[in-house]
Parts: sequence; C-alpha cells; structure tokens
Amino acid sequence: MPEKITKTEEDWKKQLSPEQYQVTRKAGTEPAFTGKYWKTKDPGTYACVCCGQPLFSSETKFESGTGWPSFWKPVDQAAIAEATDSAYGMVRTEARCARCNAHLGHAFPDGPAPTGLRYCMNSAALDLKKPDVKTNDVKREETTKK
Repeated sequence: MPEKITKTEEDWKKQLSPEQYQVTRKAGTEPAFTGKYWKTKDPGTYACVCCGQPLFSSETKFESGTGWPSFWKPVDQAAIAEATDSAYGMVRTEARCARCNAHLGHAFPDGPAPTGLRYCMNSAALDLKKPDVKTNDVKREETTKK
C-alpha cells in the first residue's frame, strides 16, 4: 500500500473543484443520476480523485439502478477503508480511500455475485483512467494506410 497522504484543508480546496471537495473531504453526496460516471461504460480503472490511487475496475462496474456508479469489488481490498456511518438516522458502511481518507460513498450487502456487495460511489470522488493506446499499434496502422 502506498504511503498515506495528508494535506491541509486549504491544499485540498486548491486541488479539488467545490463539488469534489464537498464530497471527498466533507463526506457529501452528489444527487442521484447527475454524476459523470453513473452510466459510463468506458473501460478503465477508476482512481481516487484526490490522490490517484486505483480503486475500481470498469470490469466490476454494474448498473444498480441507484443513479451512482456501482462496483461489486475494489481492485484491491486494501485500497478501501471502511467505517460505520450512522448519519441521517441509518447505519451504513462508509467507503473511504485508504491512502488519503477521501469519502467515496458507501458499501451495501445487496450487490451481484460473486461478492454480493455494491460499492455505491460518488462520481465526484472518482477519476476514470482509460487504458493507454499502444503507440506501436498506431504507428503500424498508419504505415499500412500509406
């Protein structure tokens, strides 16, 4: 696991958009069906918007019908720190980035097989890193077109 990252609130405010700051540093929630990744099907790895730690693979993303991006497992369980969240009169499992303590969303026991888990994340807490295009393949393709 990479070294823990800590920054001042001022540093986080400089780095993040107001929505990203509210969600990740103040445990906010974006409205359902509004985040940029709730219906994205692009391949790649979803990383923490605060520190870049890989969190979820697009291969484990599924349509939960909730309006937030949902995953059935993290890329590495050690990347996610879980805590009990009893705010708003209910008890839930909060999911945080284990590296920088960013609030990501919540985990619920109603997901698909094989884990039965649903990591319901805020798009504002995530950054989709798309697979790199192999430059050799591009060059070969350009050469054959000539």
